[in-house]
Amino acid sequence: MSTTPPEPPQHQGYTGIGRSPVSGAILPVPGNAEIAIWFIVEVVLAIVAAASNGFTVNNWAVATTWLTAAYILSRGIAKASRVLEQ
Repeated sequence: MSTTPPEPPQHQGYTGIGRSPVSGAILPVPGNAEIAIWFIVEVVLAIVAAASNGFTVNNWAVATTWLTAAYILSRGIAKASRVLEQ
C-alpha cells in the first residue's frame, strides 16, 4: 500500500523583511538610527572643537571616547535583551 508522506507543518515563527519565517529573533537591518545620531553628535563636537577656544581637540577626544563607550554599551544591552531563552 502506497501512501504519501504528510505535509510538514506550517512554520509559525517571526518573519524578516522579505524573508521566509524564522523561529528566532529578527536582527535589525544595517544602518540603525543610533549610529546616525552618534555620527551627527561627533560632527557637531568636531565643529565645536574647531570653533571654540574652551573646547579643545583633547576635550573632543575624551568626549568621543565616552560617547563611543556609551554607544557600544547601549547596543550590547539592547542585544542582550533580545536573547531568547532555550
